[in-house]
Amino acid sequence: MQSITTTASNQYVSQQVITQLLARVAERGFKALVHVELEGVYETASVAHSLDFAGVNKTLRNLGINGELKTEFWHQQWEYVSLFNGQSPLKEAQDLANAMRLLPIIMRRFGAQNVLLKPVAWAADKGRYVPGSGAIFSTDKRSVHIPNAIQMNVSVADDEDNNLIPDSTLGEWIQYHLLINSLACCVLFLPEEDAFKRLTLRTEYGLDAELSSPFLLSGGHQGSIALYKELGKHNQLMGQEPLLYGANNQVLSYSHNWKKTARVEHRIGATSHAYDPYLNMIFILLNVLQGIESWQNENSLPPSFSSCAFPTSLMDLHAVDGSMRLGALSLFSQQSWFAQQIDHHCQTAFSGQFDSVGSWLQAEFLGRFSVALTT
Repeated sequence: MQSITTTASNQYVSQQVITQLLARVAERGFKALVHVELEGVYETASVAHSLDFAGVNKTLRNLGINGELKTEFWHQQWEYVSLFNGQSPLKEAQDLANAMRLLPIIMRRFGAQNVLLKPVAWAADKGRYVPGSGAIFSTDKRSVHIPNAIQMNVSVADDEDNNLIPDSTLGEWIQYHLLINSLACCVLFLPEEDAFKRLTLRTEYGLDAELSSPFLLSGGHQGSIALYKELGKHNQLMGQEPLLYGANNQVLSYSHNWKKTARVEHRIGATSHAYDPYLNMIFILLNVLQGIESWQNENSLPPSFSSCAFPTSLMDLHAVDGSMRLGALSLFSQQSWFAQQIDHHCQTAFSGQFDSVGSWLQAEFLGRFSVALTT
């Protein structure tokens, strides 16, 4: 499968759309806050070599990128986490685009021989848990396939910078709209075949004990689109901060400021060179705007959502009985929500340039997969 590279033209239009969407949020008296996490894996020439994380992070700072690299759970897995420096969602998307482009170069300068920006790092680690332990490794040294995610953390503040997620139903409404719109638009954040294989690692590769990555479209506080208030995805208390220290800097007690960290987390995105940070930010902001509208107009909680499976491929699958299951590309090409919502909020700003800026962006994105669609 082959996809064309994004161009300066589509990136410019996407950034203009983001600017317009942020203006629509501001007109309603709110501020959208979006922070990203990007996972990947690096390889070194030998066990004697290591990655200089401090050197990587200093370079990111010098480049004006609001993020830092951290170690992740699995061997040589890393995570890029955006920093809370007050940047707008537009700057956040720009930083993610630059990080995805530059991190492989920067990391090779500081000890990595190879850097993988892929949905799955196949056989990248070894070791299995003792059954039922959840954290204790056994003597089983079979390979572990590492899933790499791109996660979007979303909250909304008022004009006094108060987080509105903890003390209202706004978070529930944003989560609801992300849930009902993510299936048809999943190719935006699952843009290659290995992204769908990533969803099957727990069920088809025997890694359910070792992995907590989501594989269904689901809500609650542990789903693929999670609402975090008092509890997080592992049922842990949110917003814990050290309150009292004892000897040797041992933490004796914690405060529990969960309102500070309350947010909606879109957890299902896959690390991929085909992932477009700008179109995915547009997708998030469209749902934020719909969530705000529903929250202001509906004096209730949103309807319940039943978990469902994602497609298993970019392409349509034909069964022996003659039935067909639509792939992610067909689902996106047949839906109209994405283009219509962009036009609803932005078309006036593009009058004279596009009959429908939303349709142009949708068609341009699908055009990146033209080889796949015609074979």
